[in-house]
Amino acid sequence: MGSASELEYHLLLTRDLSLLAEKDYGQLTLEVTEIKRMLASFIQKLNADR
Repeated sequence: MGSASELEYHLLLTRDLSLLAEKDYGQLTLEVTEIKRMLASFIQKLNADR
């Protein structure tokens, strides 16, 4: 989870430095959010199986 949050920060930074277009930032942020949801679900499933 930490790496996904770090990626969100890097995307924000590249957008703020005008290295990433706003539309690309928006799309990538949506994708990272979905990946974080999938990771959370996967972690929850792993913990439930213990």
